[in-house]
Amino acid sequence: MGIPPPAADETATVVITHRVREGCGEAYEKWLGEIGPVCKRYPGHMHTTIIRPVAGASETYTIVIRFNSRDRLLEWMQSDDRNALLERVRPILDDDDKFTVESGMDFWFTPEEAHARLPKRWKQSLITWTAIFPLVYLVGYGMNFVAARVSFIAHPIARLLIDTGIVVLLMAYVVMPRYTRLMQRWLFR
Repeated sequence: MGIPPPAADETATVVITHRVREGCGEAYEKWLGEIGPVCKRYPGHMHTTIIRPVAGASETYTIVIRFNSRDRLLEWMQSDDRNALLERVRPILDDDDKFTVESGMDFWFTPEEAHARLPKRWKQSLITWTAIFPLVYLVGYGMNFVAARVSFIAHPIARLLIDTGIVVLLMAYVVMPRYTRLMQRWLFR
């Protein structure tokens, strides 16, 4: 499976799925403990999330690694460190390393290409709504304070542009990566 050519700099996520051979779970968990620290050494690494199989729902491990640009992600994907990690884990995998690369803010929930079970749409909607509601309220409240002191921000269109921009950035980079990790068990139940 090849990596698509680089696009303009924007955040990028790789979703890697592995099926572990029966009886090799402990060895795989040890290997998982190595991949995060190695990724962190690469420039642009933002976070790594491990989604473990859910009994009765999936049999795959999903590793989600996010970088601040597609080019930085590709550096990691094509690195000698990653190749060495793959060589060590291949003997305990049922299938080869499978992955998809996603760019931009299109990754909040596990994509279908990851061959992992997706959360129900109503759960995705509820998680998104419960994340957006407090952000909209708090950003609006904070911007009321700022708008009273800065006349440019008091203009309705400028205010809406700034409010929504702040909410989107917080959702993409701060709230959703942590919130979906926190709610992972419920999402995939």
